[in-house]
Amino acid sequence: MSDGAGKAPTAFGRSDMAIHFNHTILSAHDSKASAIFLAEMLNLPAPRRWGPFQMVVTENGANLDYMDTDGEITPQHYAFLISEAEFDEIFGRIWDRKLSYWADPGRRQLGEINHHDGGRGVYFEDPNGHLLEIITRPYGSGGWNL
Repeated sequence: MSDGAGKAPTAFGRSDMAIHFNHTILSAHDSKASAIFLAEMLNLPAPRRWGPFQMVVTENGANLDYMDTDGEITPQHYAFLISEAEFDEIFGRIWDRKLSYWADPGRRQLGEINHHDGGRGVYFEDPNGHLLEIITRPYGSGGWNL
């Protein structure tokens, strides 16, 4: 069903809104060190401070905002779609820093990468235990797991 403009209406009848992910907040014991770690690992611009946050901005304009906490941190998962060349560079930094890495989010395939959808992917942790993932193909783009 179409609304006449070539777009199918949503459940609420809207069809022309562009929704873009803007930011997320990551808890950290040292927000500045954590933001620097992420920026260095992904070769992103240096973090900048905004209010209580240390902001890391990705190429598509989404922010990862680190905020200090004294309490326990519940690890979260953050995935980044990158090119094959960027994978080589980032994986080189993982290797150089002797960081543990896994092919799976359950962390059962230690020291391995995955090849889902014809690309490459790997998981590693930031200083707070957040699970960072780099992938070279969007999940579902190559028929894996269908």
